[in-house]
Order: sequence, then C-alpha cells, then structure tokens
Amino acid sequence: MLNKRKTIGIIGGGQLGQMMAISAQYMGHRVITLDPNPDCPASKVSDKLVVANYDNVDALLQLAYACDVITYEFENVDAQGLHQIETCVAIPQGIRLLEITQNRRFEKTFLMEEAKVAIAPWQLITNSADLPNQVLRKQVLKTVAGGYDGHGQVVLSSDEDLHAARDLVAHSECVLEDFISFDREISIILSGNGKDVVAFPIAENDHIDNILHQTITPARVSNEIAKKAYQVALAIARELKLAGTLCVEMFLTKSGTIYVNELAPRPHNSGHYTIEACDFSQFDLHIKGILGQKLPQPVLLKPAVMLNILGQHFEGAKDLLISHPDWHVHDYGKLDSKPNRKMGHVTILTEDLDSTFQEIEATQIW
Repeated sequence: MLNKRKTIGIIGGGQLGQMMAISAQYMGHRVITLDPNPDCPASKVSDKLVVANYDNVDALLQLAYACDVITYEFENVDAQGLHQIETCVAIPQGIRLLEITQNRRFEKTFLMEEAKVAIAPWQLITNSADLPNQVLRKQVLKTVAGGYDGHGQVVLSSDEDLHAARDLVAHSECVLEDFISFDREISIILSGNGKDVVAFPIAENDHIDNILHQTITPARVSNEIAKKAYQVALAIARELKLAGTLCVEMFLTKSGTIYVNELAPRPHNSGHYTIEACDFSQFDLHIKGILGQKLPQPVLLKPAVMLNILGQHFEGAKDLLISHPDWHVHDYGKLDSKPNRKMGHVTILTEDLDSTFQEIEATQIW
C-alpha cells in the first residue's frame, strides 16, 4: 500500500465531483458521492453513491459516518446541513469558507475587511427603494445568493434596465456593483493543506453570455502584473488558512489595477487545463490538500487553451476525436444536452496560439 487509504465523501456529483473522484481513485482512496441524480457524472467513478438532496441531514450523516473527510464540489451545498455533521467527520475546507462564498455580501465584506484586497465599489440593496432613480453609470445588480453563469443578475446600462432590476430585488436581497472596465479577466487556482499554499499559473478567461468560453494559460500579462496578482490571491488563501483548492477570479484594468471579482471554494472551470498542461492537476492537489498532505509546487508543462463544450456545441464536438486526435476531449457523460449546459471541455496544448485559434475557428463548433 503506497498511501494510507482514506474514504473521501464528496457532496455534489457533477463534473467537478467526477474529476475529484478520479484523482482520489488514482491515489488509491475510496470515494462516496452524495447527489440527488442517480446518473450524475461522478456516479461512474465513485465506490458508492448516496442519492439524496444536499440538505438531507440523514443522508449527510450516513455519508459522514462512512467517510474520513468530507469535501464539496460547488458552493450551493447546504451549509446548515454541514453544521449538523461537523462533529462527526472532518470537513477540511471548513464551513465558513462555504458560507462566505455562498453570499456575495459576506464575500465582499471578507475581501475588504479581512483579506484587505481591492474590489469594485458596491452597496447592499434590500428593496427597490435602495435602487437609483436613474442610471448614471454602468452597474451590475446581483442576488446575494444562488447566482451562477449569469443567472441572478441584471446589468444596468440605461434607465430601461431598472424594471428588471426591481423585479430581481423583489425576490432577493442583492448587491449593486460598479461595472469595472477591464482589459482582461484573469484567475488563479490555489491549493492549500491548512498550513502551506501553492499556486497554479495565471489563467486568462473569455466569457460569452456570462459563461466561461475559453481559458488561455499562461495569461498574457507582464511579470509585474503576474506578481501583483499572485500577491492578491495568496493574501486571500492565507487569510482563509486554505485546505483544498480555491479559485480567485480577478479583473485587470488597462492601468494595471487588479480587482477581485469573486471566489470559488473548490476546483474551477478555469483550472481544467491543469489536467494535461501541468504535472499535477487542480483536482490532485485538492485531494492532497484536504488530506493534509505536503503539496508540490505545480509546474506548467506546456501552454494551453481550454474550451467549454456546452449543449449547443455537443453535436459538433463529437467528431473532434477523429478530426483532432491531438486535442484532449473530455465528455462528462451527462445524459441530457441542452443549451448552455456544460457537457465537456477540450484542452489544446500549444506553443502557437495564433495557429491554434485558427484551428478552433475552422471547426465552426464555437
């Protein structure tokens, strides 16, 4: 036996849970996943699947008593449910991290007051009376909880947008952020073991309709900007005493100012390139981190472009294994394909970005 084998419980069986489980299995660990969908992606690579809702305390207790550690694959896990099991099992990422990242108000307060990093100016909106009477500058209204991939937000560009904003506030407490005119979006994936933190190369991200379209690594930024971005990300990770993997998403302005946009308390879509492009993936170091193991500094073996395969791309992407055998095509195994649903991704290792972009364009998939 190379390692002391552990049983790892994963709450959430989507593609992130699937890839966590694969890394854990390669290391010789046992995996039990909890998810309401019996055909979830992680079901194919788990030793056992507990089919239950994320707030089912009985199911969470069943998972807790069967596992050495518990992790979660996304931030919409029920924090109150985790509080019910925290005395029964180790939750190395911690529930506080989950609570911070589940609520934009808490997250912004943490970033400003504890991590002391720059974020966009914002205000809490509890009812429509808190909204401006007219739009004087571009702003973004977001629900404090539950939003993802563009859901639960309204961009205020003109007075006409205030109607949709009032509808959003009527159903949820919100935050109103000043729109940052950025040059590019960047993200840094970090992994910690509760004491030490390591960081992956900086990624550059392009979004379409608020959904990540592609990630380019390394990001096309200067060494000075890279150093500044790492300092910001590490300040956050150390303040959290990070265990497991964290993504810090940032806006970079033309003047070189960096604003933190949001945190993801687990492996992230923009870190999928690490599976092929680095010597250790974000999922490998997530598993090592939650087990408290010593972490290696990950190394980028080759520059990469990662593209998401959404439902509308799925049919076209089926031929990629034949037409582009040198591309790394990942199919998450989801049974239902629908527009904007993440069905898989492609990672392309390349030393020539311009040529790779031409190849991508020629497929006419995206």
